[in-house]
Parts: sequence; C-alpha cells; structure tokens
Amino acid sequence: MRTALVILAAGQGTRMNSDLPKVLHPLAGAPLLVHAMKSGAALAPARTVIVTGHGGEAVAAAARAHDPDVRIVVQDEQLGTGHAVAQTRAALDGFDGDMIVLYGDTPFIRPETLAAMAQARQHHDIVVLGFQAADPGRYGRLVMADDRLERIVEFKDATETERRISLCNSGVVLGDSGLILDLIATLSNDNASGEYYLTDIVAAARARGLSAGAVTCDEAETLGVNTRAQLAAAEAAFQARARAGAMEDGVTLVVPETVFFAHDTVLGRDAVIEPNVILGPGVSVESGARIRAFSHLEGCHVSCGAIVGPFARLRPGAELAEDVHVGNFVEIKNATLEQGAKANHLSYIGDARVGAAANIGAGTVTCNYDGVFKHRTEIGARAFIGSDTMLVAPVRVGAEAMTGSGSVITEDVPDGAIAIGRARQVNKPGLARKLMQKLKDARARRQN
Repeated sequence: MRTALVILAAGQGTRMNSDLPKVLHPLAGAPLLVHAMKSGAALAPARTVIVTGHGGEAVAAAARAHDPDVRIVVQDEQLGTGHAVAQTRAALDGFDGDMIVLYGDTPFIRPETLAAMAQARQHHDIVVLGFQAADPGRYGRLVMADDRLERIVEFKDATETERRISLCNSGVVLGDSGLILDLIATLSNDNASGEYYLTDIVAAARARGLSAGAVTCDEAETLGVNTRAQLAAAEAAFQARARAGAMEDGVTLVVPETVFFAHDTVLGRDAVIEPNVILGPGVSVESGARIRAFSHLEGCHVSCGAIVGPFARLRPGAELAEDVHVGNFVEIKNATLEQGAKANHLSYIGDARVGAAANIGAGTVTCNYDGVFKHRTEIGARAFIGSDTMLVAPVRVGAEAMTGSGSVITEDVPDGAIAIGRARQVNKPGLARKLMQKLKDARARRQN
C-alpha cells in the first residue's frame, strides 16, 4: 500500500519561550522535525507533506534541507489538528493510498511501531497509536470495546469514568487518505477547546460502520517536546539509547555517559571512544579506530586503525585514511590525510591533502585563507614538515621533501628537496644583559 506521510509542524510552542519555532529546536544535532521525518521514512512514503504555521519559512527550509521533495502547506489559523490535516487536501490531490499523521515535536516513534500500525491497517479502516500511561494526566483517552476502538475523548471533554482509562492517545493516525480527509470535513468544533480534533474521525468512522483499531507502544516513544525541560529529557533519552545501541553493536565506550552522539553517528565494531568525546552530525568512524579523550568531531570520516586525540578537533570535510594519527590540539578541516600520515601536536591542517606516511611537525599551519578565498596545500607522500612551519597556500610540498623548522613556505618545494624560509640568525654578545638592566633601571625610576 502506498503511503503519504503528513507531519504537523505548525505549532508556535509558546512554552519553549523562544523565537525559534518549536520543531526546529535541535535534538542530537538535528531539528526535532528531522527526527519525525526520519521516523516516517520507515514506511517509504510516496509523498511527504509538512504542515507549517509559526515560522513557516524556516520550518520549510529545514524540511527541504533534509528532503528536497517534501511538499509544504500552511495552516494560517491554528484551529486544531483536524483543521491542520485538512490543509493537505491540495498537496495530496491525485494521491491514492494511505495517510499517516505524525508530529514534528514527537521524535521517538520507532520503525517497528509504524510497521505494526501498517499491519493492523489490514484489518481496520482507521488505526490509532496508543500507549499505557503511568500517569494519564491530561492525555486523550482511547475508549475500546474488545479489540476495536470506539472513540477518542479529549481530557477536557471526558467524563470521570473515561478519565480513569489509562490507555492514552499519541495522536498518530493511519488510514486511507481520502477517507481521512472526508471524515475531517464532517467534524464539528463543538468542544471545550473550540477546535477541530483529528481524533474525532474515529467516532465519525464508527458512525459509518467502519472499523477502527489501536496499536500500543511504549510511552517513551510518544514523548513530545513542549518545554526546554522536555527537550533536555529528550536529549538524555536519545543519548542513552544511542550509547546502548553502540555498545550492543561492539563499540567500546570507556565512560559511556560522557560520550555524545548525533542523530546520524556511525561507529564500526571495535571502535574505541574514550571519555568526553562529542560526535557531531555527519561522523563515521570505522572498525578499530580510536577516538581519544576530549575530542570533538563533526562532518568527518575516520578509517580503520586511525587514532584521533586527545584534545583533537575534526571539522567538516576531514578524511582520515587507515592508521593516520591526529594528536593533541590538532585541528583538521576539509583535508585528507592519507594512509599512515601523522600530525601529532598543535597544528592546523585546512583545505589540504597530506600524502601517505607524511609527518607534520608541531606548530604547523596551512595558511589557507587570504581574507576572501580559500586555497589548498598539497603535501606529498613521506614528506617531513618541520615544527612551526607556515605553509602559505596555494603551495605544494613534494614527495619526500622537507621543510626547516620555523620556515614560512611561499613557493612549491620539489620532490626530495629541503626548503628553509626563515631569517638568518644574528647573535649580539652581551646585549641581553645590557637591555635587561636598562629596563630594570627604567622601572626603578618610575617607582621613585
């Protein structure tokens, strides 16, 4: 069955106390909305529609950055979830298949749960996702009759008997797209909130003699983010799940609670991650690599056998081949270090290629930016870059070439050559003592 994914992302999120739309607040390095889109992708949707409202342009931009093919619709007035879904009618024109409704502030719905809903859809016209709540609070309640869902009642409209029901509504709904839109068109806003509730389609479907059912999931999957505290709780939940999953897959986390993952982190089996490591978006670390303590990685790839850190920073575009060593206080950006290359101390390598088995001495800087343009540095295989070398790009140091310590290299260095680009040393006998005494005498005069 073809499925259209509809994500409601129009809410202002006033309890976040933020100028940023609620669904754009980051969780594990990606907006909440992207997490919802990734959840829905488990159903391989033929069409994805995002319903925007507050901050709609920014929300649309974030959605398109993740999936350029999404369709954006706008809910100008916030008249309830039923009204929000009704705005998708034009975007779904000509679509023949099911519709699943997710929420941009609910990031943890699992693919297995959506698969269970799709399975239940074979037996029911409408399928709703519910959960047994430890504290039902103000959630809507699912009113069941045996294995069939009779209706959903919002807390504000529930009787005392209905409020004692612990089976609660997540808001996630699956059914034929045409049927859902037709049922929404019949809804009334005669309720405590004066809104058009998507949940009312269940009673409307039952009134037509149609079947409705419920699938349940763990309450943690339905966690919605409405406040900063809930965002922090969601981050903690994501990190705990990511750490557990990595260790189950054979990754060593020396002190798990100090390692932070992004939504798309990929770690190979037998990789070792030492304490206090941050893995930002776009990081992949191959089997057998080691990321040492207090390192920060983003947008990079680390190959088998490589060692990074401690106190290293890999920025977007960093590509480390097998057995590369990047040591303490070294920063790599948009640069490739080929097999066995080493940059062990206090260096910046940006917009560069470092050849196999080359050695970068302490204090080396690729001077890649002239204030307007970025320029590249090429360092050949087995080259030896002396400590405190400034490589003024664009420049090439050939294979098996060397640079003298303290050099400023502004011209290409041929293969096998040594380049020394520094001022000639001149010693002035006794001048240090004379200068120091002169300074001390000046200080004494000032004090008097």
